[in-house]
Amino acid sequence: MAGERDAAAPAAQGLMRRVGLLLAALLAVAAAPPPSGPEPGTDEGRCRPGDNSPTIEVSVEGLKDRTGVLRLELYSSDPKDFLAGDKDLLAAGKTFRRVVEAPLASGPVKLCLRAPAPGTYALALIHDRDNKRSFSIWHDGVGFAGNPPVTHGKPPPDKARITIGNGQTQTVIIMNYMRGLFTFGPVGGK
Repeated sequence: MAGERDAAAPAAQGLMRRVGLLLAALLAVAAAPPPSGPEPGTDEGRCRPGDNSPTIEVSVEGLKDRTGVLRLELYSSDPKDFLAGDKDLLAAGKTFRRVVEAPLASGPVKLCLRAPAPGTYALALIHDRDNKRSFSIWHDGVGFAGNPPVTHGKPPPDKARITIGNGQTQTVIIMNYMRGLFTFGPVGGK
């Protein structure tokens, strides 16, 4: 019996290390501004009626609940920019756009975000369930374009990319939340 415990210890440590890496990566997603004033990138990202700019319409699936706000964030396709701090990206003149909206009480949830131009970008969606502008791995949710698995940290930037054309591009993002102590994935998923 002691031998079984000794053999299980490295596996448990490895799992805890992966959960720790996931926590660190998701905290990087939440590099948030202080809670005063509008969030950086929101004015540029908001879709406007009658505007024929390149836009991305995201249908959000798998919300745990309809609390807080959803933050849809657009990054350049440069891997170094993916999930970098908004203030740093904007100060460097790099691509960053954000839309912040409360989910509707019922019915389909869709978000629209304007891109600076047609092209390939990385896209992340955060469900900030308590609207504190900080990510809690135990409380909040996250999803990415292409719906890569979120298991051992942030996905590689190339797995969260989307190509936005002229006019409107549509996609679906499935949200992921902490389920139990060591599992991060869609609500009700496997």
